Amino acid sequence: MAIIKPATNPPPTSHVFLTYPAPYVLLVTINRERQMNSIPFAGHTEMGQVFDWFDREPNLRVAIITGAGKKAFCAGQDLIELGKIGAGVVKKDPAAQRHPLSGFGGVSRRMGKKPIIAAVNGFALGGGFEIVLGCDMVVAAPNATFGLPEALRGIFAGAGGPPRLVRNVGIPIASEMALTGKPITAQRAKELNLVNRISPSQETVVDEALKLANEIAAISPDAAIVTRAALKEAWETGSVERATQLTIERYSEALNMSENAREGLSAFAQKRKPEWKPSKL
Repeated sequence: MAIIKPATNPPPTSHVFLTYPAPYVLLVTINRERQMNSIPFAGHTEMGQVFDWFDREPNLRVAIITGAGKKAFCAGQDLIELGKIGAGVVKKDPAAQRHPLSGFGGVSRRMGKKPIIAAVNGFALGGGFEIVLGCDMVVAAPNATFGLPEALRGIFAGAGGPPRLVRNVGIPIASEMALTGKPITAQRAKELNLVNRISPSQETVVDEALKLANEIAAISPDAAIVTRAALKEAWETGSVERATQLTIERYSEALNMSENAREGLSAFAQKRKPEWKPSKL
């Protein structure tokens, strides 16, 4: 199978590693295994730029995010860096020492256009769990764990995770997780509908995520963008009817007039596989 490379250059990266494991698929690996894939402030800026580029890149349709190594997906914020800033070892720079508007790792508060799948290869704690909550789908390794331990450290999970957790599992479960700081297993996360599927082994978690990604990459990129927008609007607004209205107002005419809409209908009538064009939405 030919690998379709991006048409534009990605931003330079030093905290994440970018690969293209299948046509139209971007794999983002948080590449700080020794630091349990915790993310320093420069890493948040970098990841925000990567996912902004991903949304603009015409030859990419879906992304997967995972962590390097076998232990951690992401342990949250780099607390060593935070300690150095607090102690004055590293100079405070409010402009640089912050998350992008799209949140922790450029994902936890992201609206964006295209879907991201989390391939959770180990523990996802604090901001790492908030990244997971910001993704569209989640594949977990059997050993994966999820938690918000911030309250145990006297701080608050402020990257958008708690309210999104409430949306997904309700107040009682979200309160237990956020106020006790106790993590949950992959199996418990699946029972709570926080996870789509659990991979057969840790080694196959990215492969399982890639199966989902390939299914998404095979549909019209326009349809993927608009369908995702409708789902996200419902999640964000809490109103199924307003989400429908907003999606129609924003996308309906452009989608129905698009090359891909014409191609999809023609291919169906001609009983052939559609040949999708890059999205112009």
